[in-house]
Amino acid sequence: MGAVVGTVLGIVPHVMHHIGLLAGAALITGAAGNALFYAVGLLFCVPMLRRLYRHFGSLWAPGIAVAVFTGLFSVSAFVIGPAISGADDAQAPTSPRSPAPVDEHGHTAGTGAGR
Repeated sequence: MGAVVGTVLGIVPHVMHHIGLLAGAALITGAAGNALFYAVGLLFCVPMLRRLYRHFGSLWAPGIAVAVFTGLFSVSAFVIGPAISGADDAQAPTSPRSPAPVDEHGHTAGTGAGR
């Protein structure tokens, strides 16, 4: 039974970054969804982080593990997720200024000397 629980707790952090993309988009969109699933993934990492601390006797190993988890989760959520979902295509950049109207002679309207 302990091996099964250990296996599940070992797999959950890895799977969380995949679930964060799908369930986060379906249930909670945007930064709030990603933050929620990051926190849940980090919570499931606690037993592994405790074992790393006991094994190495230092906070360096758990700190590196959290940094790796954060980096992989960030790449998955902010680079791979938008690339798969096409979120960048839906928000095409718009110009803050619209082009000035042009008259039949090719001059911009409203810039004549006599006006």
